[in-house]
Amino acid sequence: MATSSGSSSGMDGAPAPTPDEIDELARRAQAGDRDALEDLLAAVRPRTLNVCRGVLPHLADAEDACQEALLNVAGKIGSWGGRGRFTTWMHVVAVNSARSTYRRMKNQAVASDVLPAERPDPRTTSVIAGTRLDLLEAMETLEREHPQMVEPLLLRDVYGMAYDDIAGLLGLPTGTVKAQIHHGRKLVRPMLRGDG
Repeated sequence: MATSSGSSSGMDGAPAPTPDEIDELARRAQAGDRDALEDLLAAVRPRTLNVCRGVLPHLADAEDACQEALLNVAGKIGSWGGRGRFTTWMHVVAVNSARSTYRRMKNQAVASDVLPAERPDPRTTSVIAGTRLDLLEAMETLEREHPQMVEPLLLRDVYGMAYDDIAGLLGLPTGTVKAQIHHGRKLVRPMLRGDG
């Protein structure tokens, strides 16, 4: 696979595929090319892991979520509409997988009564061991009350995506996306404040 000379290298030292090359692999994978699907999953794995680490700071947890995300990408590749970059669509799949992993692990921790008295450092501690009330828990609350606001808010404030990119990905007008994000921020902000 040819890449531009300005591309960064992948984990194995080979040049990382360009966004156009990833989109082409995705189109071929959608058409049933199994080799293209394998190449695509290998190409997006580092990015998927980074997305998952943004939600789950403990590496082992993020790797579990990454694996789930890659399985979801493979199983749902037909739902990528091709309107935007494949990596943008994959980003949402990865965020949702990380959040799903977080919920599952949190439920397991509560079910097994593994809740420590002290609050561990969330950058180095698995959510199984318990973390402070953080953005993910605020997102869980927001999702119950205003589910349409969660995805735009995460994509903008956690992952820094542009409003226009979010609007294109979600098929919404940019003004609607901005309004959802603004309102979501107002609802989430109080949940992130007073944890002594």
